[in-house]
Amino acid sequence: MKQIVIIFFASLVAGCGAGNIQDKPDGKWELIWQDEFENEGKPDTEKWSHAPRNSADWARFCTDSDATRFVKDGKLLLRGIINTNKNDTVKYNTGCIRTTDKFSFKYGKIEVKAKLDKGKGSWPAIWMMPQDPEYGSWPHSGEIDIMEHLNYDTIVYQTLHTNYIDIQEKKEYPPYFTTIPFKIDTYNVYGVEWYPNRLDFFVNGKKTFSYPKIENADSKQWPFNQEFFIILDQALGGNWVGSIKDEDLPVEMLVDWVRVYK
Repeated sequence: MKQIVIIFFASLVAGCGAGNIQDKPDGKWELIWQDEFENEGKPDTEKWSHAPRNSADWARFCTDSDATRFVKDGKLLLRGIINTNKNDTVKYNTGCIRTTDKFSFKYGKIEVKAKLDKGKGSWPAIWMMPQDPEYGSWPHSGEIDIMEHLNYDTIVYQTLHTNYIDIQEKKEYPPYFTTIPFKIDTYNVYGVEWYPNRLDFFVNGKKTFSYPKIENADSKQWPFNQEFFIILDQALGGNWVGSIKDEDLPVEMLVDWVRVYK
């Protein structure tokens, strides 16, 4: 995830270039994948794997540790903590899991019910990346950020990344992100409905914004025609979120469930 440049815009773009796509032909969504986090201990290894540490801001403290990601009382806990493992040289540890090589999908609906913590340097996120990047490395094959939260904010971000947005810097037509208030200190449902011609974002069932496939779009503007996998993480620090206040740790994101529909 990259730093977002905030751009004021007056209205959302409603047009698209892929013709009329009926949203839900039978008026219903069919549940095709879910995790209700009913079994305590490690996240279900048939559904999730550890997202490894790397140099990206969100991943630089990821650790495969029971202290940072575990299921308890029907909830998944992803935590950002001060590292106490003397064999690990980083100061902090964070919980990072993903469904890569286990589950991915193209088009449909995803919803995640989660409760967010707050603290200086806290950066929980619910997002998706391409399973087999068809158009090259980031940002060419796209990124779908269903929810990101910073520090003590009373808003969350919902964002897209592509070549068109991040390299060509075409960020106003169409608008590529929104911020939206959420219910503090309780659970909210964050979601995306993904169609061949647009992505509709939601918080608690209310549409927040829509990103269309523009007329004559190529993969630079619309790489969202390939399967994506799911990532859940409780990151700390980085260029966007800023410094970490140790006194605010631990912070955690609690996830009640993840559900994907066709």
